[in-house]
Amino acid sequence: MSTINKNQLVTIGDLEEFKLEIITAINHLSNGANAAKPKKWLKSAELRKLIGISPGKLQAIRDAGLLSFTKIGGNIYYDQDDVYKLFEENKLPKKR
Repeated sequence: MSTINKNQLVTIGDLEEFKLEIITAINHLSNGANAAKPKKWLKSAELRKLIGISPGKLQAIRDAGLLSFTKIGGNIYYDQDDVYKLFEENKLPKKR
């Protein structure tokens, strides 16, 4: 990098290049933030796909009171922390 002088002129091309560098950096940061942040609430279809169960099995889990949920309108949402907790509570020790 060259030395910057107070009297140095900045060209339109320099500003365009700087703008592109800033936009690239912002996009990189925002994409990284979205990728690192998991969703807090999962819809029924997302949860079924995530753990590989049928709609009926998910209904049976809800009916048995094993997994809490929130119903808003016609959509049912599950807290991802509750799903992880359910799996941890039902984890069996590995056999030797």
